[in-house]
Amino acid sequence: MNGGADRFEAFDDRDGSDDEQPTGAGGGPQGPGNGDGSGNDTGDSDGPSRSPRIPMPRSSVEDTGRPLPEPLQEPTPEQPSAPLPLPLLPLSLDHRVLKSLLGAWALAACSPEETVAVEDHLGECGSCADEALRLREAVGLLHPPESLDLDPTLRTRVLEGCLDRRPPRIPVPEWAAPYDAEAARLDALLQDIGDAEWHAPVRLRWFEGDGPTSRRTTVAGVIAHLLTVDGLVATALGLEDPLGNTSPKTPGPAGRTEAYWRASHFPPTRSVRGPWREQSHNLVRTVAFAGGGSGRLAVSYGDFELPLRDSMLDRAFECWVHAGDIADAVDYPYEPPAPRHLHKMIDLAARMLPGSLAERRRAGLSAPPVRHLVPAGAPGRSLRLEIEGSGGGEWLIPLDSPGAVASAEHEVAHVALDGVEFCRLAAGHVSPEEAATGQDGDRTAIHDVLLAAASLSRM
Repeated sequence: MNGGADRFEAFDDRDGSDDEQPTGAGGGPQGPGNGDGSGNDTGDSDGPSRSPRIPMPRSSVEDTGRPLPEPLQEPTPEQPSAPLPLPLLPLSLDHRVLKSLLGAWALAACSPEETVAVEDHLGECGSCADEALRLREAVGLLHPPESLDLDPTLRTRVLEGCLDRRPPRIPVPEWAAPYDAEAARLDALLQDIGDAEWHAPVRLRWFEGDGPTSRRTTVAGVIAHLLTVDGLVATALGLEDPLGNTSPKTPGPAGRTEAYWRASHFPPTRSVRGPWREQSHNLVRTVAFAGGGSGRLAVSYGDFELPLRDSMLDRAFECWVHAGDIADAVDYPYEPPAPRHLHKMIDLAARMLPGSLAERRRAGLSAPPVRHLVPAGAPGRSLRLEIEGSGGGEWLIPLDSPGAVASAEHEVAHVALDGVEFCRLAAGHVSPEEAATGQDGDRTAIHDVLLAAASLSRM
């Protein structure tokens, strides 16, 4: 990661030279004239011409052919250095004037001399010092806290600008770009946290049955969890399994995570960052060399499978969600993914909703479909899922069977959700009741689909 430089060949610097401008008779960029660029002299022909209203640009000394000035030499006893500027002297102002300057001082709008005068006065006048403190606190309220992280779209924009100038010899498939970006953002967050923060408590949250559940761990334990579940993709690509010989009999995400925690030092330490980081690099590098056609490769999650292209989106989604868990634990701001990456994650969740709804019906957790005999490919009832905000869109979710075709003519319900809030619902971080902001139509269908979205989450 780190800008993707290790999977692209380095960009070479291109030499360029400044274009020389034509010079006029006076040695400047323009000929003589009235200063407006027209080249016409407005002076009388029998008298001296008037000076230009706007001074002509001065030529660089490098363009005149004259010798350049000598560089500054280190001071010597024979030739001492230039005298230092004198320190600012405080102004002589009375108490009334100094008090009137406190507001400007709190806003850092005073001149240097006034600042010295005010700060000297604050060391002597208790009432003004109290007033200055209140004003500084008020100024702080005018500036909301800002994230120290860069705009999550900045990395994408920089890479696009570079790749527009020189396409990569081995490009990363578009469906792997969200994982690449989210792993790089998480790695930058881990770089900034201290040793003690690796043991900060974190609660992994997901949804089971009809209610939320959780598992307590640490920041290092979360990275160990990502390492082991990413290992499912690694083994599908023929890479080394991070569990080695300790791979559990149940190959699902929860079983693999528990097996890693038992086999390693528990709770894990910051040393887990190295293997996770190396594995994420290897995943992106391998899919880049394999090409876009590898996206159809099946990745097993134990009780279900996803094609590689969807599995990489799933890993990007979980990387972002757990990075947010870590950021909350260490009290650090963390922004959502770039809009186009967020849209791909939402699209994956929307495409998985019919399967999740069918699974809940088989388990008796949702109401049976109204139309039982809708054949595959036939139009059936649908719910319109409208995702608002960054990365949003609209999806028609089939309600009668996963194989049925969602039809706008058979739409029975409409749900509107914010994009980030829908992702939090799909991650099991909020309940369906907390997430839904706009509902219209069949209440049972809406309730079942929202529960199916929450059931997409897992450890």
